[in-house]
Amino acid sequence: MNRSISTTAWLFAATFLVLGVARTADARDPFEAARNQLVETAIVANGVKDPRVIKSMRDTLRHEFVSSSQRAQAYYDMALPIGEDQTISSPFIVAYMTESLETKPTDKVLEIGTGSGYQAAILSPLVKDVYSIEIKEVLGRKAARTLQRLGYDNVHTKVGDGFLGWPQYAPFDKIIVTCSPENVPQPLIDQLREGGRMVIPVGERYQQTLVLFTKKNGKLEADPLRPTLFVPMTGEAEDRRQVKPDPANPHLENGDFEQPLAENGTVQGWYYQRQLELVEDSASPSGTHCLKLSNSDPGRVALALQGLALDGRQVHRLNIKGWVKTDGIGLGTDRTLAPMLMLSFYDEQRRELGRAAVGPFLGTQDWHQVEKTITIPPATREALFRINTAGAVGTMYVDNVSIEAVR
Repeated sequence: MNRSISTTAWLFAATFLVLGVARTADARDPFEAARNQLVETAIVANGVKDPRVIKSMRDTLRHEFVSSSQRAQAYYDMALPIGEDQTISSPFIVAYMTESLETKPTDKVLEIGTGSGYQAAILSPLVKDVYSIEIKEVLGRKAARTLQRLGYDNVHTKVGDGFLGWPQYAPFDKIIVTCSPENVPQPLIDQLREGGRMVIPVGERYQQTLVLFTKKNGKLEADPLRPTLFVPMTGEAEDRRQVKPDPANPHLENGDFEQPLAENGTVQGWYYQRQLELVEDSASPSGTHCLKLSNSDPGRVALALQGLALDGRQVHRLNIKGWVKTDGIGLGTDRTLAPMLMLSFYDEQRRELGRAAVGPFLGTQDWHQVEKTITIPPATREALFRINTAGAVGTMYVDNVSIEAVR
């Protein structure tokens, strides 16, 4: 009897000890589990292989680089507003761009667009020095304080126009640009050493391509990586922009999916592509091709996304149309989300104002047209259109999707 009581008491003590250790760990880093899950499901699962980059993504506290109101979303694979109409890039894009640089411990890296400081923090343990420029003074000063507080001593920051680079410390082994000009600024080409690599999103405001450039014989050789969406490079780069979007006439690019695949195998016009492919279907409603999104792993997202200029003062309602076919598809893993077409609205500071959805699309159905007219919040200045399976298992086909202002 006494032995039984002693054993029970020991078990209770051990339980409390384990709980105490767990609480201590949680207090030290309450986001560790979420960060590890993000790395496995959004970064490793989507093709990032460099072990040094993966370790930096695991070790870097993304929640320290966003506001307290955004911390609950810090470890979702999504961009988040950081003020001054700027965003912190999605973790996958940060990891992907970093891996594309092929960093070495001896590298001197120039970053254009400090933002929150998160990308510089990811680079810090991978290279010798990071020189980072931010044009928005409020963000630049705040990022400098955050990086200093967290001990990133090899990151050097300044406030200025990134179009001009940082000639005082040139040439740079690598250059990474986290905002999008229409074309590569000449000063950045000049400041990249011979044989150096530059990763930069270039193109129209909502139709950008992330490109890896290598400098050979004084000129850049381009390797297009994937379609993407970054905030525009402001300052002189924006002054030089020739093609500007019309927020009074929003539209989707390649909504019928008839454009051929890009050289790198991606579907043109759409970005953040996950678990999708362009397939031939003689029964598709428009042309001979459609988009196929499929998932066999509960919780993994199949997704295509496109941004667009949209001014709620000029456009009050939008009509969304599309054709959908489903094969054995169900609800998302949290049972509240389902495969659908979704439009998210953002104000001039890139804060989300709300969402409108067409769907859900469940079960098994042949091709059928869907349509919905939605109201636009007056403060809207841009929007994101998503084709999203929300982590559900099954297959969804989409074709001939479009949006049109209702006059």
